Amino acid sequence: MKLRQILYFVIPCFIWGSTWFAIKFQLGQVDPLVSVVYRFMIAGLLLMVFSLIRKLNLRFTLREHLLMILQGMILFGFNYWLVYLAETNLASGIVAIIFSFSIFTNIFFNYLLLKGKIRREVMAGAILGIAGTFLIFNHELKNSEQMAIGYQALMFCFGSIVLASLGNILSKYNQTRKLPVIQTNAFGMTYGSLAMMLMVPLSGRSFSFEVSFPYVVSLFYLAIFGSIVAFTLYLKLVGDIGPDRAGYTTLVAPVIALIISSFFENYQWGIVAVFGVILLFAGNILALKMKPLKTT
Repeated sequence: MKLRQILYFVIPCFIWGSTWFAIKFQLGQVDPLVSVVYRFMIAGLLLMVFSLIRKLNLRFTLREHLLMILQGMILFGFNYWLVYLAETNLASGIVAIIFSFSIFTNIFFNYLLLKGKIRREVMAGAILGIAGTFLIFNHELKNSEQMAIGYQALMFCFGSIVLASLGNILSKYNQTRKLPVIQTNAFGMTYGSLAMMLMVPLSGRSFSFEVSFPYVVSLFYLAIFGSIVAFTLYLKLVGDIGPDRAGYTTLVAPVIALIISSFFENYQWGIVAVFGVILLFAGNILALKMKPLKTT
């Protein structure tokens, strides 16, 4: 890989490894849906200002705006709403680990929509991944009440994974149509936040804001670094090497998230959980096993 592509990979890994824990500070007084609105509204408007200062092209056709609306709603709207809901009841490191399963959905949708290839290794890796996820959850859930809440959170995780993969595929498609990443993200994040803003009253929720140091600092960290910096670099990586290969970020970032969760959330490890994580990562590595990328 070129040095540029390595940076596109490393920086999002470290940022996203920490954002899973940062999301925890967004949960409490403010409804998760509202926090998602704030996060991507700030990120979208900042990118708009940046685009204006740099005099980047902000004029697009109606069709292009519709594509950006769709990308925004999927990738920066409903996807993150489900992530926040999952973290309401699960440790951030566990959600990050489960999210690494998106490697398989990236490969599947790349095959289904962009005519990529699915190898036998991917199928074997998926089986290992499912087994690993099951073991992690068996360790995490202790009684019937926890199981009901935990499996609901698991459904939120998998819903988010599907949406994130579809968003990645759509971003790749948009880039093949020469839509620039920065401006697409600026409009996409703004459209995504507006869509979630409409969902607040439609879902019977109300707007509120928590004026506290942890909430405000984590909000701007998530908006600027977790959304603008990480997503811009990651989607450039998707455009360079494809969504399946870029999926390596979802293998490395959870390791960082697990370390943070162990230190700051007192996540208690056990033999079953460790074995489950090993199985999941082994499946991911097997699925991503491929020939070295050719560069020019």
